[in-house]
Amino acid sequence: MVMKVHVKNNRWAPGSFPNTPEGEEVFTITQERFDTALAKFSDMADQLSVKVDWDTDNFESSMQDAEVLLTWDLPVDNLAEIAPKLRWIHCIGAGVEHMLPMTWLPEGVTLTNNKGVHAAKAGEFGMMAVLMLHSHIPAIMTNQRKRVYDSLYASPIAGKTLVVLGTGSLGGAAAQKVQKLGVHVIGVNRSGRAVEGCDEVVTTEQLDTVLPRADYLFIATPDTPETRGLMNRQRLDLMKPGAGIINIGREAVMDYDALCDKLEDGTIGGAILDVFDPEPVPEESRLWETPNLILTPHVSADDGDAYIPLTLDLFFRNMELFLAGKPLLNPIQPDLGY
Repeated sequence: MVMKVHVKNNRWAPGSFPNTPEGEEVFTITQERFDTALAKFSDMADQLSVKVDWDTDNFESSMQDAEVLLTWDLPVDNLAEIAPKLRWIHCIGAGVEHMLPMTWLPEGVTLTNNKGVHAAKAGEFGMMAVLMLHSHIPAIMTNQRKRVYDSLYASPIAGKTLVVLGTGSLGGAAAQKVQKLGVHVIGVNRSGRAVEGCDEVVTTEQLDTVLPRADYLFIATPDTPETRGLMNRQRLDLMKPGAGIINIGREAVMDYDALCDKLEDGTIGGAILDVFDPEPVPEESRLWETPNLILTPHVSADDGDAYIPLTLDLFFRNMELFLAGKPLLNPIQPDLGY
């Protein structure tokens, strides 16, 4: 029996995903890319059929007999009726906050995400960003725009302290890279479980006790009901004068307005932000003019050359488990949102 997979690609549009023409090219699953990845799993080739589609052009008609959906997002109204055979949805992103709340998820349908695909790129970006903050690059770039030539010196980074808020695949990869530079790394996660690359780990409830120790804060948490607003103004006030902040998680985790205030008054030394809501950042946003702040256009964890091959490799490894009736990798817990 042949199992049908529906692939829902999205055309780029401002305020949605992907939000640039470049992003559309990076994140599109074409028939050619699908077939190339499937060739590595040749035993499954005669067990699958695929419908590669755009947006909702043929969504309702195709989903009538599809058992698997590979997508970023989907129309959720009456999904059980539109897709009566659906058993598994794989989201090509790590964050699934755009699908919350998940009351729409039909009973018996498993949702998985792309956790792990982003790790290598996120680790390198994290190390780069920490070193940029340590070397005063945000301030140097602000000076450059003002035509100010000041010598801002830095010593080697060994001995500094990095707090990693969110120690999943993204934060964990950054922790491992930065720890090798002689930095003391403190991980913060929901359970307090030990994490490779962290010298110590505390629970999220203990966040206030470690923020004053941080020379640098690296945020890599998803947007969930538990993390939304976690780094508010009061917690920013706990950080030592001149500390640096990086956010590759989601904007909802941090009060950006409060961060801008603290960058302007100098109590935060510098920041590098990669995630925003909405994206692209509106032209009128104060973020563009805030001193000692670098904005990167949501590129911290996405491999521009290999994102879809890596995604499809994970998808087909999961498909092997799915066909064998075994538990899937990266299952999402609907009540927690990750």
